[in-house]
Amino acid sequence: MKKKMQINKKKEERRGTQEKMLEPAKSAKAANTGKQTKSEKSSKPAKSSRPAKLNKPAERADAVCPYAKKCGGCDYQGMPYEKQLKEKQAYVQKQVGSFCKVLPILGMDEPYHYRNKVHAVFDIEKKRGSRPGVRGNGKAANGKQGNGKKGRLAAKPAPGGIISGVYKAGTHEVINIDACQIEDELSGAIIRDIRGLLHSFKIKTYDEDTGYGLLRHVLVRRGFHSGEVMVVLVLGSPVLPSKNHFVMALRELHPEISTVIVNVNDKRTSMVLGDKESVIYGKGYIEDTLCGCTFRISPKSFYQVNPVQTELLYGKAIAYAALTGNETVVDAYCGTGTIGIIAAKSAKKVIGVELNRDAVRDAVKNAKCNNVKNIEFYNADAGQFMVEMAEYRADAKRGEKSGADEVDVVFMDPPRAGSDEAFLSSVVTLAPKRVVYVSCNPETLARDLLYLTKHGYRAQECQPVDMFPWTKHVETVVLLSKGEVDSKKIRVEFSLEDMDMSEFQDGATYTQIKDYVLEHSGLKVSNLYISQIKRKCGIEVGKNYNLPKSEDSRQPMCPPEKEKAIREAFKYFGMI
Repeated sequence: MKKKMQINKKKEERRGTQEKMLEPAKSAKAANTGKQTKSEKSSKPAKSSRPAKLNKPAERADAVCPYAKKCGGCDYQGMPYEKQLKEKQAYVQKQVGSFCKVLPILGMDEPYHYRNKVHAVFDIEKKRGSRPGVRGNGKAANGKQGNGKKGRLAAKPAPGGIISGVYKAGTHEVINIDACQIEDELSGAIIRDIRGLLHSFKIKTYDEDTGYGLLRHVLVRRGFHSGEVMVVLVLGSPVLPSKNHFVMALRELHPEISTVIVNVNDKRTSMVLGDKESVIYGKGYIEDTLCGCTFRISPKSFYQVNPVQTELLYGKAIAYAALTGNETVVDAYCGTGTIGIIAAKSAKKVIGVELNRDAVRDAVKNAKCNNVKNIEFYNADAGQFMVEMAEYRADAKRGEKSGADEVDVVFMDPPRAGSDEAFLSSVVTLAPKRVVYVSCNPETLARDLLYLTKHGYRAQECQPVDMFPWTKHVETVVLLSKGEVDSKKIRVEFSLEDMDMSEFQDGATYTQIKDYVLEHSGLKVSNLYISQIKRKCGIEVGKNYNLPKSEDSRQPMCPPEKEKAIREAFKYFGMI
């Protein structure tokens, strides 16, 4: 208690002349009894630091997170890090080892607090008779001894019963979390202090059951190299009471904050971010450096959450491409253009393709920021784009044509579901010399490698990278090259200017259809069901996509109510 009072006293002194203006922040902070980290007290952007008691990874191997069983986010709690790496190595070897050599996995020296993107759900503590959440440091917020298992102690909600954290696995019950061993510590401290400010500013948390309340989520993103910090307040309505004073109070506690954004999500949906945004402090984005290039990160931008390992992953991908300055490169699923912009330094031309419109906008800005002029971005479904390119190439019997390009290298970084047959067949038709496949799912990677190796490509090498310590997830990058069967291929050139780009906005991805159905009907549908209804509607689907592997295999058929919801999604996206 004495130490706590000393900490609070130092914070009161630091407020100085702003004390009167920030009176709400002062009262809230005085009531916030959580133990603070050094990063909270610093006026400079601080690098992630770990507690002094557990300096070495070996010492922390058995330090099981007290939220582990309820959260369900980390699968390898209590397992020494070296053993985790062995498990992941064996997993990749099992899935990919039959195709090519699997190199030793690249692990982290410091596998803690690596996530530079932290998301928290806000709620009011529900009186359900269950034991409250526990603190990561094993100490009660009120300083009293609890009765939890293994001496773990109950955490006290912020004033007003406000809690923040993650959903309990398989539910929408919020677990009150003060600290996470894989998330950036400064970001966690910012979220805790927002929780402490809400009551004094009379800001209500959103109630999913009633639809009433204001604050739904908080998203914090931090630049690993720049130190810039973005705070996104996700609200149920566009009006934030006393927003200027609230921002001032928050920045008084955390001057590291570079920008604050209000995102409005007024729909009954499981999606975190809404469509409308307004900047209430700063420039509305942060910047960070990756592989020597500067990238703009906005609230909806895809940016790898582990910057240390991302540099290893992308560095290996660029090395596999073996660029000499004479190649035309396609960066499929390009996101904000990270791989393509990095590759453009050593290529003749880069073509980036991405479905997310916001990501494409950021990609264009990122290219300008890095003075990269030999890259073009297209807002299109990567699969449809590649199919169109392949069809043009296969049907164009026009001989030599000025300005035409041949694709030499394809970078592909698909979602966990991998690529479909249409996309893969287009790669085969385009016949690039090298394909660099970045995957976050070894199982779908193995499926796609099987297709590519059956159609003239040879998998040469696989490099696993541990991007997500304490979880089962592992990232891989694989190099594929054309085999001898391609030695007699005929060169058919194409020009992007001759392609019909209008078609790339038609239709929707499986993910978009799923999100639409969930939002408008509350039903969850699978890729299998969507494929079944596509076939019923005469919409083209990969020849063998989501079909049973044998005639004796049984597949569940799409229920009528889900079929109706899927058809409505098709109509909305102009597919039927």
